[in-house]
Amino acid sequence: MKLTYFGTAAAEGFPAVFCRCPHCEEARRLGGKSIRTRSQAMIGEDLLIDFPADTYMHFLQNRVEGDRIRYLLITHPHSDHLCTSDLGMRFGAYAHEMREETLHILVPRAAADRIGRPPLGTDVTVLSAFLPVTLGSYRVTPLPARHMGEDESFIYLIEGDRTLLYAHDTGFFYPEVFAYLEEKRIRLDAISLDCTNGGTATPDEGRHMGFANIGRVLERLAAFGCVTGDTVRIVNHFSHNVAPLQHLLEEQAAPLGCLVAYDGCRVEF
Repeated sequence: MKLTYFGTAAAEGFPAVFCRCPHCEEARRLGGKSIRTRSQAMIGEDLLIDFPADTYMHFLQNRVEGDRIRYLLITHPHSDHLCTSDLGMRFGAYAHEMREETLHILVPRAAADRIGRPPLGTDVTVLSAFLPVTLGSYRVTPLPARHMGEDESFIYLIEGDRTLLYAHDTGFFYPEVFAYLEEKRIRLDAISLDCTNGGTATPDEGRHMGFANIGRVLERLAAFGCVTGDTVRIVNHFSHNVAPLQHLLEEQAAPLGCLVAYDGCRVEF
């Protein structure tokens, strides 16, 4: 399985769009892996996760043939994960000779409400927590994320030739998520974890995680064999407030055995 990170920042990007804090100024000076756009990733060549306003540039930068994408998973309806206006560019005079006639968009209910009437060239399926769906060669199970209170948001268990848990945006996992993974005896080949808060102390009841929360999640998953020594561990989705310069994040991630995602990062497992 191939996982490509197109964007690895939180909503404000890094450096943040209007910010001149020391972290953002240093990112502008360094460039390279410390420049981060809004969160988006792709599995293989046809399964896209989230749709921020940066999608157009992500496609250009990564030479993505957008018309080949068959499936779009939306984690939740916040604007940095769902830019509805650009979905309307997939029909008529805006797009010719597309190889995939329909983009299948799969969402929690709150995201479907934000999209409203599906644009031409798309269809929208509302997902339910813990109920898997088959998308071509993938089996995708939405799991509830600790992120939007009563409004449903998801992390995704994606099973194909390998098994990935893509866990953004979320705080510490709900007990029922741990229970599901243990009951189903899931063995993860890779796990991608929310690290919005970096080294900042964050309560497990919060809407995002930092390194300490990630350590507790990994410890809990390892206790019943969901995560093993062979599991590829990746941290992603960083706020500018935690100085997400690549070299600093790598120092903090190393004790947990985690890779640090950056824009354009490709992980094969």
